[in-house]
Amino acid sequence: MTAPVRLFALADPHLSLARPKPMDVFGELWRDHAGRLAAAWDAAVGPDDVVLVAGDVSWARTLAEAAPDLAYLAARPGRLKLLLRGNHDSWWGSAAKVRAALPPTLAIMQHEALRLPEGIVVCGTRGWNLPSTPWFDEERDPALYRREVERLDLSLAEASRLRLPGDRLVAMLHYPPLGPGDETSEVLERLAAAGVELAVYGHLHGEDHAWAPQGVRRGVELRFVAVDYTGFAPVPLLER
Repeated sequence: MTAPVRLFALADPHLSLARPKPMDVFGELWRDHAGRLAAAWDAAVGPDDVVLVAGDVSWARTLAEAAPDLAYLAARPGRLKLLLRGNHDSWWGSAAKVRAALPPTLAIMQHEALRLPEGIVVCGTRGWNLPSTPWFDEERDPALYRREVERLDLSLAEASRLRLPGDRLVAMLHYPPLGPGDETSEVLERLAAAGVELAVYGHLHGEDHAWAPQGVRRGVELRFVAVDYTGFAPVPLLER
């Protein structure tokens, strides 16, 4: 009989162990955030658990520079830490090169899906600024947004192929699937149509925490898991 697994999530750890980038310039709550995150993670997560890391993993500029940050994550409890690329993950080049450099217990999610043996299917992609947001750049953003929608479609299609009856479907995004005041969006409608029951995301900081969408929307439970919102602790999502 398979042992139970607990699924956790967090986003935006913004690690910088090779090239220290003090995060307290963004507020005192970020002081020693890597140490505080490690303490909270180690206290909450067990050796058989799975942690979703929904983007902005590291400030590193190269894969070699990201190695200490990846080692930090690998050293944390949990049999699997599943990483998603964020808008600041410039160290993340080709998926093949990243996978070849990952320490044990780390894996990446790049517009694909993964089925855990306990009956949880995880899918996802980075996402981008939504056309409904005031900061949507009509020159830069449309192509990037369309590409991310297409990548979401690929991920959801793979999840559908992997999913067995009774499996729970979880999506991880970096960008929020709704803008301020939105009731729905193209991204959220795709998640709902695919049967996603829970979607986690990050990306928002500071004053933007106030509008971060949460709760059940179109049948999908949205969870905002940026570490400066969660108290630098992984958020428990479900147990199987």
